[in-house]
Amino acid sequence: MKWKVCGLKDPDNIALVLEGVQPDYIGLIFYPHSPRFVGNLSPKCLPNFPEQTKKVGVFVNQSVEEIYRLAQEYGLDLLQLHGKESPKFCDTIRNKVRLPIIKAFSVGNEFDFSWLQEYEVDFFLFDAAGKNYGGNGISFDWQVLQYYYLSQPFFLSGGIGLEQVPLLSSLHFPSLHAIDVNSRFEISPGFKDPLLLKKFSHELEKIRTAPQNQR
Repeated sequence: MKWKVCGLKDPDNIALVLEGVQPDYIGLIFYPHSPRFVGNLSPKCLPNFPEQTKKVGVFVNQSVEEIYRLAQEYGLDLLQLHGKESPKFCDTIRNKVRLPIIKAFSVGNEFDFSWLQEYEVDFFLFDAAGKNYGGNGISFDWQVLQYYYLSQPFFLSGGIGLEQVPLLSSLHFPSLHAIDVNSRFEISPGFKDPLLLKKFSHELEKIRTAPQNQR
């Protein structure tokens, strides 16, 4: 089980996070209306990322040209499309940018997975439905994911903090690729608490290494 820390925007804070833990993914939000928007963060100010930590650019209903430009400028490894992007748009982005795509969807207590079949993306991300495009700090009923049957692996997001670790340890979803954390580990929007993340990393490692029959 991999994990992602999303919504960082300060180079010093990113450096501290990377010193304390080495998540599999770090998410940089390029949506201007998010409180975690990277703003004027220069790519030159980003700390060096360890090889195993991939940079994910998070976009919401933005143009192909803007996504392509920012992907090149920041050296992104993956694209997360968190808005109302259509299957056709995702195909266009894939052909233009040539990077793996995570397509995010808001999930309530019920969700029809059948209409996701039109999306030829690399991953899905399932987040709780809320007033914002992510970062709402709320969860959804994860049991709805037992009905997921598509081939793409998925990220699980939405209000995940240290208190959810016991629930995470009991999950048995074969397609679960990574846990996505954000607001529950913040000092303020866009600034993460490295010590809390380190605790979460240790707990997640216990889940990763536990024998299957102990989960």
